[in-house]
Amino acid sequence: MPGTRKLGRTSDSRNAMMRAMVTYLLENGKIETTVTRAKDVRSMAEKMISLGKASDLHTKRQVYAYITKEDVAKKLFGRPDRRRNAEKGINTGGTHEKDQNLCPDRSGRTGHPVRPQNARRAGHCR
Repeated sequence: MPGTRKLGRTSDSRNAMMRAMVTYLLENGKIETTVTRAKDVRSMAEKMISLGKASDLHTKRQVYAYITKEDVAKKLFGRPDRRRNAEKGINTGGTHEKDQNLCPDRSGRTGHPVRPQNARRAGHCR
């Protein structure tokens, strides 16, 4: 399947790992992982944030099916300022995530660690 990374795991364990990492990122605002995992986590976290902007029943069920903790999923829908801005047609920005490279000079080694952060929570985007 093009566009997916295997990450050296079976599909079931890879999906469980991605769900756990996205939940942890949305809960704490940052995680520490490798570059390839961070790319996958970023795309899914941004999808969950985008689903949280539209708070109809279908998107709520999609988010509750993916996020493993109910209070984290409720936090995505509990932002009335986003809904108000969407109703007014105000664009609040594009990407929500940013990566912080931890060891840029690790030549010859694989698995470069990065720290993806929820940029809105960290105060980098307004």
